[in-house]
Amino acid sequence: MAAFIAVIVITLFIAFFLSKFLFKDQTKNLPGGSLGFPLIGETFSFLQAQKQDQGPEWLEERTSKHGPMFKTSLMGSPTVVVVGQAGNKFVLGAEDDVLAAKQPVTLVAISGKQNIFELTGSRYRLVKGAMVSFLKPESLQNYIKRMDGLIKTMLLKETENKDTIKVVVTMKKFTFTIASSILFGIDDERTREVLFDDFSLAFKAVWSLPVNFPGTVYWKGLRARSRIANQILPILEQRREAFSKGKLSPTSDVFSSLLALRDENEEPVSDDLIVDNYVTLMVASHDTSAILLSLMIWKLSKDSEIYNKVLEEQMDIIGKREEGAENRLTWAEIQKMKYTWRVAQELMRIIPPVFGSFRKALKDIEYGGYDIPKGWQVFWVAHGTHMNKEIFDKPTEFDPSRFENPSKPIPPYAYIPFGGGLHTCIGNEFARVEVLTIIHNLVTMYEWSSVYPDEAITRQPMPYPSMGLPIKIKPRKP
Repeated sequence: MAAFIAVIVITLFIAFFLSKFLFKDQTKNLPGGSLGFPLIGETFSFLQAQKQDQGPEWLEERTSKHGPMFKTSLMGSPTVVVVGQAGNKFVLGAEDDVLAAKQPVTLVAISGKQNIFELTGSRYRLVKGAMVSFLKPESLQNYIKRMDGLIKTMLLKETENKDTIKVVVTMKKFTFTIASSILFGIDDERTREVLFDDFSLAFKAVWSLPVNFPGTVYWKGLRARSRIANQILPILEQRREAFSKGKLSPTSDVFSSLLALRDENEEPVSDDLIVDNYVTLMVASHDTSAILLSLMIWKLSKDSEIYNKVLEEQMDIIGKREEGAENRLTWAEIQKMKYTWRVAQELMRIIPPVFGSFRKALKDIEYGGYDIPKGWQVFWVAHGTHMNKEIFDKPTEFDPSRFENPSKPIPPYAYIPFGGGLHTCIGNEFARVEVLTIIHNLVTMYEWSSVYPDEAITRQPMPYPSMGLPIKIKPRKP
């Protein structure tokens, strides 16, 4: 065993020496920073900082030394990190043939090589069009009553004979069920449960070291991804058959829409492409919404003033319904939830669900006086602008009113919880409707209090209350 360890140590030392001296990048003007250890880079320190919700401190330690642009190595690839509004605009506003939305190897392995973030040109526009058709406001209006009824049923089931629930896992179940049922037409409860368990494993592997060794997070995630595909392929066959018999149309669900696609040669897209984009859309549509919901419930538990304003707004919506009207939310009522959504916006400013995201340089480029070599990752972060006092007055204070009538307009690429530019999140409106519908039902149907009032936030890699946010809950008296 000792000899084996010695071989590993010597191998790593040699690799480190070669990377530093023999294979040093020929580009002369890289930004300051450190690429860390071979393969590992600075991934461990970055993930550890995220776990402790110290990501901003990790950034500030490096920007204080090197300025708003520095080099590092994350998730197995050399990376340039850019911080600030100008950097956000440079990355998010770049054309696909300069900085492509190519993700780290871990995310590509889980989502698939043909997921929408990896596609470019006509294939990207084709798949995006199919997805957007189900996520645009005109389509969402048709989902409101169904979503509202589904949430009411889930709340009643989840709280039956219980006085305590764990919010994080409950919100993940809710958003997963909503996306599965409304977007993909997967209504079989057992199928959803199996898929939910595997998605939980797969998502943990997205931000991990790409070490495919038995027992690692990455290894477990890859196996879960394989099981997801095996569950979905028979469903695709059933939908394809129903589609050919005229029992389904391209507007029935996202699967049907993707099955109806034809490329520039009038050929159908592959099952692999459909599965890859199913995985991607499920991760994007349920996990980020679950984060925001968990953070909102966490905040409402801690701040009675904000809670009471949200409750007043939601109760007022019910109170203004005409006598005998159906007890279901409408699109018009969703639009009245202005204060509740401002609370969500402020939470996403202070605790952005997505800390940052990667792009990949497809050619040698220059920014800020430095070179970015072809093949390197470029990482943008929300913190650099969300907490900038030049952009947001008193940025550390929680103030939803800053999104009501701001004294000065928020400049482009400064508030970016949903990204920006060409690859702005296509599901941002779906997320807004989903979050508001769940919060409406929760505050009007129940009262609750936090079991651990001082519960801290951690990132895994998304921000969550560290203990899963258990709450004591009881039906609200009429």
